[in-house]
Amino acid sequence: MALRWARAGYQVRLGSRRAERGHTAAASLGDQVCGGDYRFALDAADFAVLCVPYAAHRATLTAIKRLMCGRLLIDITVPLVAPKVRQVRLPAGQAAALEAQEILADNARVVAALHHISHTHLGDPDEAIVGDVLVCGAKADRHEALPLIAALGVRALDAGPLCNAIALEAMTPVLLHLGRCYGGSPSLQISGLSR
Repeated sequence: MALRWARAGYQVRLGSRRAERGHTAAASLGDQVCGGDYRFALDAADFAVLCVPYAAHRATLTAIKRLMCGRLLIDITVPLVAPKVRQVRLPAGQAAALEAQEILADNARVVAALHHISHTHLGDPDEAIVGDVLVCGAKADRHEALPLIAALGVRALDAGPLCNAIALEAMTPVLLHLGRCYGGSPSLQISGLSR
């Protein structure tokens, strides 16, 4: 994602708890991306993307809460529970994105997106991505997020309020199951839309 946004003209900063990890991750992507700690990454950010395993979700949100300052957070977390990642397991808060909004409260505006695009497809910025990205959150927030996500080279679709993240996140284990049964990296593609 970082390279795709950088190629689309965005200044991208990667953040980690420890600055050296952020530097190392950014260095592996070339000179288009820079890295550091959370404060470095969020200092001048217009929006942030949370891309962590569900086990680190709450701790990461707690660590960045004061740094968010009303920014838009695109939460791509799926509450997968190893070793049964191909089974739907709703977290206590029903969806990771709903939990994120509860943890961050008024410090951030949360949208949920990018649950159904394989990291292998996103990881190759030269590869065309097949599949749609469904985006849910408050109306103004998802309308802010839609063009940001479309800049990754995908069709981004308005999927309604943040509570719809329950369905979006729950579909990911089903796609993982399909991939295991039939091979490949399945994604969602919505048909029948008139515009």
